[in-house]
Amino acid sequence: MKDRTSLRWFGLVFISLAVALIIVDSTIVNVAVPAIVDELDLSSTQVQWVQEVYTLVFASLLLLFGSLADRFGRRRLLLIGVVLFAAASVGAAFAPTADLLIGARLVQGVGGAMMLPSTLSLLNATFRGRERGIAFAVWGSTIGGMAAVGPLLGGWLTTAFSWRWAFGINVPLGILIIIGVLWAVSESREGSRGRIDLVGAVLSVVLFGSLVFGLIEGRTLGWWAVNEPFTIGGWTWPFAVSPVPFAFALAALALVAFIAWSRGRAKAGKSTLLDPRLFTIATFRSGNVAALVVALGEFGIILSLPLWLQFVLGFSALQTGLVLLALAVGSFVASGFAGAMSGRISPVLVVRVGLIAEIIGVAAAGVVVGWDAGSGDAWGWLLPALFVYGFGVGLATAQLTGVILQDVPVQLSGQGSGTQSTARQVGSALGIAILGTVLFTSTAGILSSSLDDRGLPAEQRDQVVSAVVDSAGAAIAGLAGNPQTAEVGDAAKQAFSDGTRLAAFTAAGFLVVGLVATIPLGRSRREDDEGAGNDEDAGGAGDGESEARAGTTP
Repeated sequence: MKDRTSLRWFGLVFISLAVALIIVDSTIVNVAVPAIVDELDLSSTQVQWVQEVYTLVFASLLLLFGSLADRFGRRRLLLIGVVLFAAASVGAAFAPTADLLIGARLVQGVGGAMMLPSTLSLLNATFRGRERGIAFAVWGSTIGGMAAVGPLLGGWLTTAFSWRWAFGINVPLGILIIIGVLWAVSESREGSRGRIDLVGAVLSVVLFGSLVFGLIEGRTLGWWAVNEPFTIGGWTWPFAVSPVPFAFALAALALVAFIAWSRGRAKAGKSTLLDPRLFTIATFRSGNVAALVVALGEFGIILSLPLWLQFVLGFSALQTGLVLLALAVGSFVASGFAGAMSGRISPVLVVRVGLIAEIIGVAAAGVVVGWDAGSGDAWGWLLPALFVYGFGVGLATAQLTGVILQDVPVQLSGQGSGTQSTARQVGSALGIAILGTVLFTSTAGILSSSLDDRGLPAEQRDQVVSAVVDSAGAAIAGLAGNPQTAEVGDAAKQAFSDGTRLAAFTAAGFLVVGLVATIPLGRSRREDDEGAGNDEDAGGAGDGESEARAGTTP
């Protein structure tokens, strides 16, 4: 046991590598989509599902697998998840049809949902005090950095080899992770406490699955009336009202039922999928709200900027990835800074500094996009803006996670980790929905007005606007490259630049809200410190107090 304990820092490396695998796979596919479409002849609906089925399944199962990790073993569930993820990656790499590729992506989502809460709960159970702060800093910076590395890696693999290697690279990495985790990571679990809450599990899957589905599909299918038909296989949605409001209604009903069911089982002394005692912990409760809002705002650049770089400035996928690398560098630098400051500066203060840096970075990027407007002369100014933004992401993501879990008993680490991961995923999906709507709605409005000023007939104007918006900007290059439509192409570039700028500023606004949402965290921490007095030791950082408040024993 002593030897295994001494290997915990090596364990952190392999746990972080597992996190990197999950995050990279959620972004790497976006760059490879054009090549996939060419080879497998995907329809627009199939393209959507290749990208979104992973996120949908992933978000739906986080809470379930976080709870199961506490019961059956956090390391065990991590290893099962890696095996499943790697096997699904093999299926995706060799998929001969679109449907099989979508199926493989679905299984990848299941494996990823097993892995992410397990990695976080293992860190929470393994590290204490200042070491926990360092571990969370590495974990958080890995998430922020890999979100930017994914497009670069995907662009390189797709360009130099094949889109299939975007999935195939997961296999050797998965094998390395399995070997490393078996060698350096100790098992951690709390054992069985009654029967598994199957009803709670079903309700949680319905709740988050329908919620994320509605957020992702709202802009495409229509928030109320049907914009585009919704089809699964040979079945088509038969109603005039979009399936999106039905999905939100189902999520609301599932939420009410889940809360009532969990409270009833807790009062009866039975096991629950999500222990209600967690929400009596102020830092956990307020921290999850902040995490959701922050995740929403953080998608401002990740969503819109790659589209702007490729379709307005004409950058290749690889060049786009290289620009976004500045974000990853900033995030990794933040890891070292956060680790060095752990135990010296309040984690809540680090979170706030990180959010301020994010706000400055994303706002600066919006300004650059605004003055560049497709000329390509000022893109270099994006690099420092992205670095500052990435630095903020690294600080905020790592330390906010630590703040959320700092008072969660080890016994409930899996549930706590699954809950905060779910909050982030819901926030991300909400960010895609809101910021995507801002980007494309504003682009359509600005472009339509610009074309009216140029005297373009209404029918032709609508065709151009639809082509630009429906293609997410991909039609701009064709318009700009044709001498007969070059002027229209310039207008489209300007409109898309303005839309990207507004999306960035909107993201900055949400990050300001996230900054305000951290106020209760600081207040809760001061109250805890006053209550704990000198009882906190250097290795616990209040763990004993939180366990007592939660009514559990080590």
